[in-house]
Amino acid sequence: MPKVKINKISQQDPHSVGEVREKILEVAIGRQIRTYRKKMEITVSDLSKMTGLSTGMLSKIENGNTSPSLSTLQTLSDSLSVPLTSFFRQFEEQRECVNTKSNQGVEVEGQGTRAGHQYNLLGHLGSNDSGVIVEPYLIELTSKADTFQTFQHAGIETIYMLEGEITYRHGMSTYPLKPGDTLFFDADAPHGPELLEKLPARYLSIISYPLRN
Repeated sequence: MPKVKINKISQQDPHSVGEVREKILEVAIGRQIRTYRKKMEITVSDLSKMTGLSTGMLSKIENGNTSPSLSTLQTLSDSLSVPLTSFFRQFEEQRECVNTKSNQGVEVEGQGTRAGHQYNLLGHLGSNDSGVIVEPYLIELTSKADTFQTFQHAGIETIYMLEGEITYRHGMSTYPLKPGDTLFFDADAPHGPELLEKLPARYLSIISYPLRN
């Protein structure tokens, strides 16, 4: 089956190169200064004239080859019109990452537990700057499993079928799912497996919802 080309894609580029957090303070500061200078579309020579610092010194600072004094950073902060603390951003920020080894997910009880559905939580970051909570589950249905179509919760859910065959209900519609199939839906409508055609069945269920303070 030919792939469908979609003109409207995500509002962000999933392959964009983000700012890499530096381990060395001088390098982190230097990269931030270079970033702000380029945003202003000025050269090192221009910044030299604005700050009174030599181009050689500025090059050393931007390349992380020297540790600028607080007064030098304040001068750069004033010239680039950014808070002095912004130069330390890459060094101070911490981004969490969870690595869950095979068969080491946390087994949790969910609404479908009583229907024989086994849930394994694959990771959890908790509070984060994105304002979104994402919960990835590996769900397994065995011969002991029963159908359950009344899951209902806030957020968006994505199901990716790994093994087996089921028919999944969402609201008034049903969808046959085989390995490689995906279902993406508003989880506030009643949903869940309606027919279990081929067991055992396994699928990824990724639920995302707004972080509530």
